[in-house]
Parts: sequence; C-alpha cells; structure tokens
Amino acid sequence: MKYLGIIPARYASTRFPAKPLAMLGGKRVIERVYGQVSGVLDDAWVATDDERIADAVRAFGGQVVMTSVHHKSGTDRCREAFEKIGRPFDVVVNIQGDEPFIQPSQLEAVKACFSDPATQIATLVKPFSPDDGLEALENPNSPKVVVDARMNALYFSRSVIPYLRNVDRTEWLAHHTFYKHIGLYAYRAEVLAEITSLPQSSLELAESLEQLRWLQNGYTIKVGVTQVKTIGIDTPQDLERAERFLKEHLAC
Repeated sequence: MKYLGIIPARYASTRFPAKPLAMLGGKRVIERVYGQVSGVLDDAWVATDDERIADAVRAFGGQVVMTSVHHKSGTDRCREAFEKIGRPFDVVVNIQGDEPFIQPSQLEAVKACFSDPATQIATLVKPFSPDDGLEALENPNSPKVVVDARMNALYFSRSVIPYLRNVDRTEWLAHHTFYKHIGLYAYRAEVLAEITSLPQSSLELAESLEQLRWLQNGYTIKVGVTQVKTIGIDTPQDLERAERFLKEHLAC
C-alpha cells in the first residue's frame, strides 16, 4: 500500500496566529513536523492557505501545495491537497502542523491499522498515566477517547470520558485507563472523498471535533496505541513547554 502524508498548516489560528512559522529550537515548527514525517511515508506535502508558510516550506526544501482559505477542517484541506497532487495513493495520512515531535513509531502504528482490510479511518491514542495529573486529564484542549473491544473508537470528547461513578475524581487516573487523542488521522483515499462531502454534524458542532461527524454518520475509526510522549502546540505557552521538552529529550 502507498501512504501519502499531508500536513495541513493554517496561518490564521485563533489561539496562536502564525503558529507554523514559530521558531522551536532554531527551526520553524512546520519544518520540524515535516522532518519527522519525511522518509517514513511514501511521500509528504504541506497543505497551506498562506504564501508565507509556502515560502518557508520551499526554503527548507519541502513540498507544498496551496489550498483554499475556506476549509473548516484539516481533513477538508487534505482532500483538496490530495486531488491537486494528483498521484495514486491508497491511504492519506493527516499529520497536524502543530505536532513537531511526532515519531516514526507513531506513524507506523497508524499504518498498521490498515492491515485490517475493514479499516476505513485510523487515528492514534496515548494512555494517560497517574503522573500526568488531573489537570492534564481535564484539559479541554486534549480530547479523550473511549474504544470498544476491537479498538474502534466509540466517542471522542473534550470532557473526561468515561465518568467514574463512586470514585473520587482525584483518584480517577489510578482506577481507569483514560486515552488521550493524538492528532493524527489516516483515511483510505475513497473514504476521504466521502467524509469530506458530509455536512457538519450536531456532535461535531457541539464539541468542535471533526471526527464526531464521521462517527455520527456510521464510519468506523480504528485506534492505534502509542506510549510515546509528545507535545502539541496550541498556544504560545505550549511553545514554551515544547522548547523545554526539546532541550531535555531531543537534540536540536
């Protein structure tokens, strides 16, 4: 099977404008994401709506495709990019442009989900540990996932799910394995075309999570598990945390 990596990168982020161009350890965030993906998948492109990001990608030798400013989600941007690239791939992998520490093992875990021919969409989770603390578990910017016995997603939420009845909230992490959603998706090419033709659903609008549109319309999402700790960048404060993480764990 052939895997195409697409990294959607918007300039106009509400919480952190120009985030892909922010510097992290002497490189732009988007360059770090691209570097982590290149070589693991069969091909990799940045999909952006802004010439400043496109220029930055070209400057470090990356491949970039221009897409509309009107997309409501990264998945919609991936579809347009895939069509413009115009090459045959079996699976399109959507790597968020604010995940500079995404690891090859995580990409391989998502690819492995497609060894099951029934897999339509795949994503990745990481178990919360008691050391993460209740604040991390309750962070609405870190969506949670519950899965069935076949490791298909049942639901995603910004709230803590499931609710542990008769257990003190401060003890929840010691009594149950909660899953943190990692912002990485992969779709069979024909499924990508289908799901981006769907209107936004009521659950998606309620939680601002596009994957709920797919679940609400009957698609299955296979879930791979990683133990690798990464830091996504949603705010300037996250960038500061990422700088510390880089100095502690990775070579610049």
